[in-house]
Amino acid sequence: MTTGSGAKREVAGDDPGSHGTLRGIALKVVSVAVFVGMQTCIKAAGDVPAGQIVFFRSFFAIFPIIAFLSLKGQLATAFVTKRPFNHVARGIVGVGAMGLGFFALTRLPLPEAITLNYAQPLLVVVFSSVFLGETIRVYRWSAVAVGLVGVLIISWPELTLLNSDEGLDDQEVLGVMAALVAAAISAVAMLLVRNLVQTERTATIVLWFSSTASVLSLLTLPFGWQSLTSVQAVLLIMAGFCGGLGQILMTSAYRHAEASVVAPFEYTSMILGVVVGYLVFGDVTSFNTLVGGMIVVAAGIFIIWRERQLGLERTRTRKATLPEG
Repeated sequence: MTTGSGAKREVAGDDPGSHGTLRGIALKVVSVAVFVGMQTCIKAAGDVPAGQIVFFRSFFAIFPIIAFLSLKGQLATAFVTKRPFNHVARGIVGVGAMGLGFFALTRLPLPEAITLNYAQPLLVVVFSSVFLGETIRVYRWSAVAVGLVGVLIISWPELTLLNSDEGLDDQEVLGVMAALVAAAISAVAMLLVRNLVQTERTATIVLWFSSTASVLSLLTLPFGWQSLTSVQAVLLIMAGFCGGLGQILMTSAYRHAEASVVAPFEYTSMILGVVVGYLVFGDVTSFNTLVGGMIVVAAGIFIIWRERQLGLERTRTRKATLPEG
């Protein structure tokens, strides 16, 4: 789901100990539920142009974020940055990922759209090696390979339709392809966020992205925005508010507990997607989605665990090399 903000880099010991950890986990689960609510609103709005959805999702997300920053007294300096072009570049890439993701969401069952998005953290590992030269050892490469097999299992029923004459017009085929490309572009966006968090605060990244995405999405207006019914307008406004609220909750979660503890709870969205998809849209989750999803989740959790182990090793090494006294 995501919409990356660099919140994972801002782990703070505001409330150390088990109570802080439990609070972080609770906030993460609530944020996941809010983001699933956002996706549900978008899907319930029907076949709305992706650029139009991006505008509502981005513009109305700004309001809860501004309210939150005002309460914390951080609004006055939230937009201040020395790297505007980096923020714009992140916005351009993020808007592409968001638009394709919403296109997929309107054409796929909710559980499938959510689960295919799990390819993003796997691709982050790949792109980190290719573009940033990070050292990725055999354990994480193995996890990525297994996870991508899971993605293939989820996608296979739709992708095999390409072999048939009528499959080329199938909307679910287009949805799967859009979801996979969105995951790849989103992984690139995460690399840009990794660079931004070295000098920028979360509030700055989030506000710049929401503002940039709102402006960029307006450029799609000549390409066929449609008149919305009152119900569609309300649903898309709600989606925007949910997006902003979810971002706040997610950021708070990573402040109360370590990222390696909180991050695996992202995968509760699969359970929520299955339940909401069935109750709201009558989507029955396919066997391929369940099996492939569990494989991808297992691979993702292993990568998170491995990152934690490497982090602990680096910490021990630094302590061992510090001079005594």
